Amino acid sequence: MQQTSHNSPLSKEIQVAHWSRPQRPAEVDIVALFRVRGLQPTRWANGAGQLYAVHAHAYRKILYCLEGSITFSLPDLRREVELLPGDRLILPPGTRHGATVGPEGVTCIEAGE
Repeated sequence: MQQTSHNSPLSKEIQVAHWSRPQRPAEVDIVALFRVRGLQPTRWANGAGQLYAVHAHAYRKILYCLEGSITFSLPDLRREVELLPGDRLILPPGTRHGATVGPEGVTCIEAGE
């Protein structure tokens, strides 16, 4: 699979934005971004190497990486996207994706709309 490393849409609706500032964003600021949109974010964490099988959601998924790293696979595009602290991934409803947690584990915050 090809890995992406820039800020751009991967398709018409799949978007990835890599954090470019030296200091990672504060969790409270990311939560505020969700709440401004009327969304209730969920925080979750997993240990190194955790695998998520390919699946899809019926809603638009917005996810920020807070700590560690996670690599999302997008099998229909034959692409992978690695998220580091501050990076954001937006997946439209029905987008098939899987994920592998990086070597230091990961903490993310996400919501669906």
